[in-house]
Amino acid sequence: MDDIINRKVAAIKYKHGADAVPKLVAKGQGHIADRIIAIARENGIPIHEDRNMVEILSTIDLYEQIPPKLYRAVAEVLTFIYRMTGKI
Repeated sequence: MDDIINRKVAAIKYKHGADAVPKLVAKGQGHIADRIIAIARENGIPIHEDRNMVEILSTIDLYEQIPPKLYRAVAEVLTFIYRMTGKI
């Protein structure tokens, strides 16, 4: 039960050429986190697990742009996802 309560997720959105910078579009913990993950899977959205990143991103308000101090970390996640999906 503790695993369910302690599970956290944060989702970012970034479309090259359309978005200036990535934005936080969803976050939650427990059952909300499970629902966010389920929706991502249903829609073919890649999932990258990084507890440290989630902790940092969960401090940002929804729809807020990712702050410049996190650009490098977020860029690494996006690069991983682009490689995983064959977009680079």
